[in-house]
Amino acid sequence: MLTHSYYEEDPRVRREAEALVESGRGVDVLALRRPGTPERECLDGVSVHRLPVHRNQGAPLGRYLAEYADFFARSTLAAARLHRRRRYGLVQVHTLPDPLVFAVSPLRMLGVPVLLDLHEAMPEFFRSRFPAASRPAVHAGLLGAEHASIAFASHVLTVNEALADRLVGLGVPRERVTVILNSPRADRFDPGLFPARPFMADGILRLVYAGALTPLYQLELVVEAIAMLARSGRSSAGAETPSSGPPATPETPIQVTLDMFGRGDAQPAIEAAAASLGVADRVTFHGRIPIEDVPARIADADAGLAPTRRDEFTDFSLSTKIFEYAAMGKPVIASRLPTVERYFGRDTLWYFEPGDARSLAASIRGLVTHPDRRGASAAAAAARVRELAWEREASRYVALVDGLAGASRCAPPRGW
Repeated sequence: MLTHSYYEEDPRVRREAEALVESGRGVDVLALRRPGTPERECLDGVSVHRLPVHRNQGAPLGRYLAEYADFFARSTLAAARLHRRRRYGLVQVHTLPDPLVFAVSPLRMLGVPVLLDLHEAMPEFFRSRFPAASRPAVHAGLLGAEHASIAFASHVLTVNEALADRLVGLGVPRERVTVILNSPRADRFDPGLFPARPFMADGILRLVYAGALTPLYQLELVVEAIAMLARSGRSSAGAETPSSGPPATPETPIQVTLDMFGRGDAQPAIEAAAASLGVADRVTFHGRIPIEDVPARIADADAGLAPTRRDEFTDFSLSTKIFEYAAMGKPVIASRLPTVERYFGRDTLWYFEPGDARSLAASIRGLVTHPDRRGASAAAAAARVRELAWEREASRYVALVDGLAGASRCAPPRGW
C-alpha cells in the first residue's frame, strides 16, 4: 500500500491493512514519516515503512505540490526496491493525490495489479481548498489527472455510493468501481467497553469533536452556537426550525463545553472566536490522539459533532466521525448534507443547516429538551451503523483483493 498520510492516523488505511493481515496476507505500507517516529515498524502485523516526507497541513498549493512530488519520487523507488524482495501480488494506492498511482508504474509494467482507493473527489477537493483550482484550465487539468489515474488502475475503490455515482457519471464503467464504506471496527467502537456517562450527569452538555481542525469543518460556528446557548435561550428564539429538529425556545441558558481531539491550521481562528465570544473556558483543544484512544473520549461525552461545511466537495462527504459517534451510542449533531441523509435518513441524526449558527444552537437545545427523541435517534443511528459494520465491509474488501491478486498476470493499463 502507498498512502500520502501518517499510517497510524489514517483509519481507512489501517482498517484495510489489518483486515488483510487478519485474513493471512502479508502487507507492507509506504507512508509519511513524522519526526521522532521510526523508519520501520510493525503495527498489528502490518509492516510500515515511513519515508522522510511530512505533511504541511494548511500550506499554500505550491508547498502541497512539492510535498506530493517528493513522496511520489521516494515511494516509486521504495516500491520497486521492495518488490524485488517481496514479489507483490497486488499494490493498492490511497489518495489524495490521484496521480500517486503512477508511482507504481514499474510494478504495473511487470503485471502487478493496481487497486486505486479514491478517498475523495480530487478536483472538487482542490477547488474547495485552493481558490486557484477553480480556474477552468486548472480544473480541467485535475479532471484529466483523475481520468488518467483511474484508467491506469486495474480497479477502483471509493468510500460511498455518491462518489461511485459521480465516477459513473464521468464515464467509468460501474463494474470497475467498488464501494467500501468508512465504517468503524465494532471491536474498537464498542460502548460496552467503557463506563457509561449519564446524559448531562454534571449539569453540563459535553460535546466532542474528533477530527481535523481545518476550514472544512465549521468549528468557529460551533463556538458561536455555544456562546448563544450560554448567554440565554433568547439567542435561539426566532431561528427557523430544522425539519428534523426541535423548536428553538427562549428558555434558560444551557452550559455547553466542547472537547476537540485533532489538529489543523484552523485552530488559531477557533481559539480567537472562543476568546472574542467569551467562551474560551468552555472550549478545550487536546491535540491529536491515537485512534485507539478515540472511543474512550467519545464515551466521556454527551453528543458528537460533525459540523461539515457545505460545498460541491462536501456534497459527496460522509464523515467517518458520524459512524464513530453513533457506534458509541451517542446522539450525533451533523450538517445537513445530501450523502449523510442518503445513508442515515432525515430523522436519525440531529441536523442543522450548514453555516447557520442559530440552526445549530436550536438542534443542540433540542437535544437537551427532547429526551425521548434523543434516545430514539441515538438507538436508530447505532442500529444503522451495525447494518454498515466494518466487519461486513472487510469481508467484501478481502474478497476483492483476492480476486485481483489471484490473476496470474494483469492486463496492461487501458482506458475506460
